[in-house]
Amino acid sequence: MIGSLKYLSLGDDYFAQVETKKLENSKLVHVNQSLKKDLNLDMSDENLLSICSGEKKLGDVNPISTVYAGHQFGYFVPQLGDGRSCLIGEISNYEVSLKGAGTSPFSRGADGRAVLRSSIREYLCSIAMEALNIPTTKALALVTSDTGVYREHLENASIVTRVAESHIRFGHFEFFAARGQTENVKKLADFVITHYLPHVDQENYLELFKEVVRSTALMIARWQGQGFAHGVMNTDNMSILGLTIDYGPFSFMETYNPGFICNHSDTQGRYSFEKQPSVALWNLHRLADAFKSLVDETQLKEAIAEYEPSLVKEYSSLMKRKFGLLEANDEDNSLINEFLELLYTNKKDYHRSMRQLSSKSEHTLGNNFDSWFVRYKARLEKETSKMNQRVTMMHKVNPKYVLRNYLAEVAIRKAEDLNEYDEIETLFQLLKKPFDSHEGYESYDSEPPEWAQNLELSCSS
Repeated sequence: MIGSLKYLSLGDDYFAQVETKKLENSKLVHVNQSLKKDLNLDMSDENLLSICSGEKKLGDVNPISTVYAGHQFGYFVPQLGDGRSCLIGEISNYEVSLKGAGTSPFSRGADGRAVLRSSIREYLCSIAMEALNIPTTKALALVTSDTGVYREHLENASIVTRVAESHIRFGHFEFFAARGQTENVKKLADFVITHYLPHVDQENYLELFKEVVRSTALMIARWQGQGFAHGVMNTDNMSILGLTIDYGPFSFMETYNPGFICNHSDTQGRYSFEKQPSVALWNLHRLADAFKSLVDETQLKEAIAEYEPSLVKEYSSLMKRKFGLLEANDEDNSLINEFLELLYTNKKDYHRSMRQLSSKSEHTLGNNFDSWFVRYKARLEKETSKMNQRVTMMHKVNPKYVLRNYLAEVAIRKAEDLNEYDEIETLFQLLKKPFDSHEGYESYDSEPPEWAQNLELSCSS
């Protein structure tokens, strides 16, 4: 059911109305048909294009952009906001957002547009993350156009239609707290409880904060387990519901390296793969600062103390399943860590190596892994489950297909240079079911070719 935005009930302190800017010769590149069906969105692709290009309104809702602040690379910026995105309405209680629809009052001099390459990456990664059981905003449609925008060179303006239960971020709370507008902080907290966390008692702001801690810990644990690097973990890119949001220079780690930095702009390595858990904790402390008018500081510290054990519990559970380990064993952590150290030392591909653990044939990781596999086989003998059961479990958490940068790059080049979008459809289908074998598409599991070894991603990606 199409409806107006619940967000409007907050009042205009929280948002500004905007007009989407018409694209020239817009076209639908791809539609997530299963999500369209789940949303009961009964309309033709022609009508969907008119909405997802910003040409027509969704129902009678005027698009809005929300205001927020944020700590960017550790430094506080007192006003940011939706500079190139807008909320256009709700469908089946999910907010619909257009990313790249033009300027808003929060664009800070930029053009409010998104380009095709970054839009393809976000669209596909949203699909991949959902299939990997990682909380995320969802992607409904990808639109491109003949409208030109300048980045490093002239590119095609594009729009990703994003869907989420809520797009509220840590930075929304920071904005009002920094201004001393405690009533607006309270009003926003009440709004979150009422609409997104109905199991939390009204005005129980401590429990609200604990929910954010827990959901953030779960999200980060699954990032780490599936080798995902976000690249820009600013507080304005942190969802209050623990959703992965704002896909920029993200990357699925290939060669295992805890120090992996996916964002070429991150010269200090603030957001490296291994630092993501600690950065998320730092961000929760910034949110706690914004909650100090609602919750006693001592209680906030106690709530934050739940982050690490929640993360470790979720991460350990996921990793044990990836290794096929169900029985409790005190040596499992050292066994897993030793394997990861071997991957790092021998520069092995994370995903291919993890997938191989469930292979019935002898390992092909090299002689340096021989002694580890002796220990591993001895450990598996202590399992009461049958081998077929373990393999089935492992195949449900060890993907065969991930969105490797070179795969995205091939799809981008075909789209940009040839106006061909078949590669997007191929990746969409593989990433939607990443644990399946997909006979005939085994090459998409390959490590990067030589030409793709030095692909660089920045905040404009």
